[in-house]
Amino acid sequence: MSQPVITVRNLGKRYVVGTMRHDTLRDQISEGFKRLFKRGDSIPQTEQNSFWALKGVSCDVNEGEVVGVIGRNGAGKSTLLKVLSQITEPTEGEVRIRGRVASLLEVGTGFHPELSGRENVFLNGAILGMSKQEIKRKFDEIVAFAEIEKFLDTPVKRYSSGMYVRLAFAVAAHLEPEILIVDEVLAVGDARFQQRCLGKMKEVAQQEGRTVLFVSHSMSAILRLCSRAILLENGRIIENGPSYAVVERYLQAIDTRTGAVLDDRKDRQGSQALRFTRFEILNSENAPVSCIPCGGSATLSFEFKTADSSLTDVEIAIGIHDSLDDPLCHLSTKVKNFSLQKLPRHGRVVCHIPSLPLFPGRYSFNLFCSVGSEISDWILNAGTIEIESADFFGSGKLPPHNQGLFLVDHNWEVHDIDYAPTPTS
Repeated sequence: MSQPVITVRNLGKRYVVGTMRHDTLRDQISEGFKRLFKRGDSIPQTEQNSFWALKGVSCDVNEGEVVGVIGRNGAGKSTLLKVLSQITEPTEGEVRIRGRVASLLEVGTGFHPELSGRENVFLNGAILGMSKQEIKRKFDEIVAFAEIEKFLDTPVKRYSSGMYVRLAFAVAAHLEPEILIVDEVLAVGDARFQQRCLGKMKEVAQQEGRTVLFVSHSMSAILRLCSRAILLENGRIIENGPSYAVVERYLQAIDTRTGAVLDDRKDRQGSQALRFTRFEILNSENAPVSCIPCGGSATLSFEFKTADSSLTDVEIAIGIHDSLDDPLCHLSTKVKNFSLQKLPRHGRVVCHIPSLPLFPGRYSFNLFCSVGSEISDWILNAGTIEIESADFFGSGKLPPHNQGLFLVDHNWEVHDIDYAPTPTS
């Protein structure tokens, strides 16, 4: 039986609200000097002005396991990986790790921006305790996987985010760590690269017996790659078991939490220059509904508030996802060249869909707004759309549900290719 390579017991991480996160040694030393000169009436670090990103987390990860970590934004996933990667110290509890750890947590982690791609490969290998000869032996594989041959001697500060992530993943996966920790950062890459990364992580675990911890919002990726999953909520583990069971509980929790009111959603990102407050789904008669027949028309209506009525260069987008949270389509004001200028302080934006050709089932959608190059409001799983069965083809029949995601109208004809009309004289 394989032995645990990661052991976590009663792990907790607390942050003080309104202060910097003192994760690094430099931050902690700086804060120590500040405390020396603070007056005695300074505000104490009490429960009233702090929050626990993790609390009472206990789990084991065995050698060769591929474990997914899932949960909503703010659940504590990234904090857990930072503690396991020894980037930040826990406030309480114990973590024991057996083996070398390579982490890919966010764009920029582990690379020196002034050094070239080549130099950063050797730097990361040295940090992992590898000899120069060991790194040379893997060097060509890393460069080939990252596809950055032309930019190998360019400082990585000039890399695009996609190039950066390709090289970072190639280094982390090929320099033979016993434990590979990967956050949602892979979403920066294109679809082809994401598939290659998933294949590499599967190879690392199954063929080389190494351990992988993987955070993702893609439930299909979790199900394809991970035998086990851990579900975090408010910094605590609420489910730990076979990935299919944990994913099912996560999706059920999303369904019960989504609703018409968006104003009180805390798990959102952005400056809030424009903030979504409420949504409705309307049928062809503009009546609020909870279900749309497959192939029927739908209108998605979203109320919003703005901090400034002079906002310009605004984009609003909706991403519709299937039950495993895989994206199906992207609806955007920008791709339709629909200009959003001089928006009211309190208004409504609607998206009309003439026909929604989805199989019967429940689908979720994400809401996104940007102002210029800045994210204004971004809510994952903002709501759900229920598609009910209908006579889409006019035949009383629908294809098997496991044969696709979309219903596509079509016609059939038969032609006799052997028939040739007799020529007339």
